[in-house]
Order: sequence, then C-alpha cells, then structure tokens
Amino acid sequence: MIFTGATSSVRGGGWLAFSSAKFALRGLAQSLARELWPQGVHVAHVVVDGIIGPAGDGEGEGEPLLDPDRMAETYWYLAHQHRSAWTLELDLRPHAEKFFE
Repeated sequence: MIFTGATSSVRGGGWLAFSSAKFALRGLAQSLARELWPQGVHVAHVVVDGIIGPAGDGEGEGEPLLDPDRMAETYWYLAHQHRSAWTLELDLRPHAEKFFE
C-alpha cells in the first residue's frame, strides 16, 4: 500500500483542515505498517513537497516542478522493493527547492 501525503503531514502549516487530514493519513500509514509488516504487507507514505508539472525537464516559470513520470518511477520502485529493505516514508522534492529558506 502506498499513501500519498504532503509536507503538511510532517510540519503542519497552511490550511488547518488539509494539514489535519494529511497528518491523520500519515498516522494511518504508520499504524498499518506496524500491524501488517509481520504479515508481509509493505506500507509506505510518500510526502509530495512541490508542484507537479508537465512531464519534461522539471522547470516551471521560476518554480522547480516535480516531473510526474519521474514520480511514477519512484512509486514503481517502492512497490517492488525487496522485503529486506522496505521504505516506510519517502519525501519527493524538486531538485532546486529552497528547502531551508
């Protein structure tokens, strides 16, 4: 199972209803992972932190964009990970994001 979240699930901010829902989704994913992991079910939560743009070079008008084709490759990788090294949570960010500003 792969759940798609947002940065709001980790650091809040923005709209209260949206952040609360994404926080709850992250908690659900973590709880399901703990419960289902021993049964061989892989549960992952993907934090999407950026604007998803058209497929291509990942460059928007002054704003770095997430390429949907590259995102799909990441989801495919998560879905096919070997059980000896499953990922529980993964952040997807555009390469030129000003993460620490």
